[in-house]
Amino acid sequence: MESQRRERQSPERQGAPVELCRTLSALDLMLLGVGAIVGAGVFVLTGVAAATAAGPGLWLSFVVAGLACVFSALCYAEFASVVPTAGSAYAYASLSMGEFAGWLTGWNLILAYLLTGGVVAIGWSGYFQELLAGVGLSLPTALGKAPHEGGWLNLPAALIAFGLSGILALGARESARFNHGIVVVKLLVIGFFLLVAVRHVNPQNWHPLLPFGWKGVMTGAALIFFAYVGFDAVSTAAEEAKNPQRDLPLGILGSLVVCTVIYILVGVVLTGIVPYRILNVKDPVAFALVQVGERVAADFVAVGAIAGITSALLVNLYGQSRVFFAMCRDGLLPGFLGKLHPVSRTPARMILLIGSLVAGIAGFLPIESVAELTNMGALAAFMVVALGVLVLRKKRPGLLRPFQVPVMPWSALTAIGFCGYLMTNLSRKTFVCFLLWMLVGALIYLVLLWGRPGRPSHAALTRRATDFENAFPRPEGVWYSTGLNRPQSEEGGGFSGS
Repeated sequence: MESQRRERQSPERQGAPVELCRTLSALDLMLLGVGAIVGAGVFVLTGVAAATAAGPGLWLSFVVAGLACVFSALCYAEFASVVPTAGSAYAYASLSMGEFAGWLTGWNLILAYLLTGGVVAIGWSGYFQELLAGVGLSLPTALGKAPHEGGWLNLPAALIAFGLSGILALGARESARFNHGIVVVKLLVIGFFLLVAVRHVNPQNWHPLLPFGWKGVMTGAALIFFAYVGFDAVSTAAEEAKNPQRDLPLGILGSLVVCTVIYILVGVVLTGIVPYRILNVKDPVAFALVQVGERVAADFVAVGAIAGITSALLVNLYGQSRVFFAMCRDGLLPGFLGKLHPVSRTPARMILLIGSLVAGIAGFLPIESVAELTNMGALAAFMVVALGVLVLRKKRPGLLRPFQVPVMPWSALTAIGFCGYLMTNLSRKTFVCFLLWMLVGALIYLVLLWGRPGRPSHAALTRRATDFENAFPRPEGVWYSTGLNRPQSEEGGGFSGS
């Protein structure tokens, strides 16, 4: 009876806009960002970037990549204060440049988020199995490796994706508490590494500072850019923030600044305790500690790496579910997937579907060969958001903007320039794969979505403190006629489907 009463009172049943529950504070959002950013990058990518590209100038690569992200983060912060919705870059592109641009951006995010989730889950599995080996345990090859590696299934990678999806389905507040604990653990571990390692620093290891020149610094920045991907996930929490106009910019910029400082410190100390040439290993932080005789500390760092990668995967899954939820609400994905659970007020179906997809990708597929696509997808999204700020400033100069990007248009142009330059350091194969994926997305839109019947107003862009209730009328489409997406209010706030 209680569940029936809740079902009758569900906003979807009453024709009210489908909205998430506002439970997250500015601190929650900042820790969400730190949880997303400080993950596999600092524990894995620092070694290969130092050994093959930047040398002891690794910290300069972190500065360059951080600057590229700061200018992009400013653009995200402005949009988040204007459009406090769950759609992130998808919603911002739709608002400023129309639905087709929004769809392509969302299609890009589908690729980037799913591949990132798979890569991070595989990294988690690697560290977890190494930790088991350290205590004399091991998994059978059939359950510890994917088919292309000689096994049947990377079981730990699949299980962590499923498990974190279950936590996310419980609710935003519960997920935030879990994330807080993990973030505290990994920050303590990084602090412990710095305190232990600084005693072993040999200044001679910092010479020459730039063995590969400035080209190496820029190549290193492109390699470690993945370490910064995640701050944009804060903007996906817009509909669960208590005061989005104030707290979202604080969460986005605050988490990025904190993580940049952490990365610079780790880069300086790591290249100071061992020669950079030997750091091209999959666990460079723990490896460096072993080289200076700190094996116990190295084991402790391995635990921190698992915590760091866990929180990064948690926020990755969270961000995916909120972006795709917004796309469902707008009729661009099947609406029944975006239905909110009557108790947790989360898009539980979407969360569990995403968890299943990431688990399948990580457990079975050889995605390491296309992992560079995650960087391409993130860079493309950042460029679209920066371009969107420029377009919206031109189209709606009088729009209320609680947070404004300073020094416009130069800040947005700098973000576009930085991201474009970093793209040039990616491989030709990555460009070809990315263009093919976007071509498929364009065809899907033109064949299935363009001109669908009964298309509602842009729900993701008509939330709260915006003045776009009547903007961007949407053409009708094929999915709509299937009955999966039917508006339940004139506002276009929600769709039914079971």
